[in-house]
Amino acid sequence: MFSILIPTWNNLDYLRLCVDSIRRNSAHAHQILVHVNDGSDGTRDWVRASSLEATFSETNVGICLAVNEAAMRARHDHVVYLNDDMVCLPGWDVALLERARRMPSDLYLLSGTMIEPRDSGNPCVVVADYGDSVATFREAELLAAAPGLKRGDWCGATWPPTLVHRNWWFKCGGYSTELSPGMSSDNDFSMKLWHAGCRHFIGVGNSLVYHFQCKSTGKVVKNDGRRQFLDKWGMTQSTFDRYYLRRGQALTGDAALSEPTLHGTPGLAWALRKSALRRRWG
Repeated sequence: MFSILIPTWNNLDYLRLCVDSIRRNSAHAHQILVHVNDGSDGTRDWVRASSLEATFSETNVGICLAVNEAAMRARHDHVVYLNDDMVCLPGWDVALLERARRMPSDLYLLSGTMIEPRDSGNPCVVVADYGDSVATFREAELLAAAPGLKRGDWCGATWPPTLVHRNWWFKCGGYSTELSPGMSSDNDFSMKLWHAGCRHFIGVGNSLVYHFQCKSTGKVVKNDGRRQFLDKWGMTQSTFDRYYLRRGQALTGDAALSEPTLHGTPGLAWALRKSALRRRWG
């Protein structure tokens, strides 16, 4: 049902756990596509021994190029981007698929809901500590508690695990490589979908994944994604998240987001003014 794109960079223990969770906790037999950056920690050999479809780069080329490379081999209509430090819980794929089938067209971006061990202030995340590493992961406890961790659907989906129709992945050009190694690339992809007419950015509250938080991005030299987003789109990332995607707001039904108006949305005029000033003066 899904073609699942997983970029990885010398993160073998987490990748093993991620792939194992997909195979054990999915209702369908998905196509798993791994892009191996470097892989000198044994990832290359493990991927080949595990009969996984994979693409490779000799060095770390970042998330954007990695997912685009893997996506070229996608066979299914639904393309899912998943980080290698995530663990899929039972029913995660069924919930995404059921929501996708209810959408009025194939132009949408859906996301699963992350469970994270530390509170980062993200209103879309369920905070529940079941370990912050493979060594401390308490999987049995997490699976027992999972039914009580589900939440309502929410607005503002951008980050993994994300699901889009393959038609729109390729129409929008996948992830933008000018944002390599990948900071703000999720928001940028959502903005590209917005300009293509997408108004459904939905977080699915009963599609759960456990996220160990920054086990890959925490070791990379980051690009200044927020500044790049501002220069590219003429507004700050936070303005797009808050006023366009309405991130974190509760969602009822399949209601489409509407483009905000200066007079109809309190604070939008000032937010856009600040965006313009930042773009002009830095």
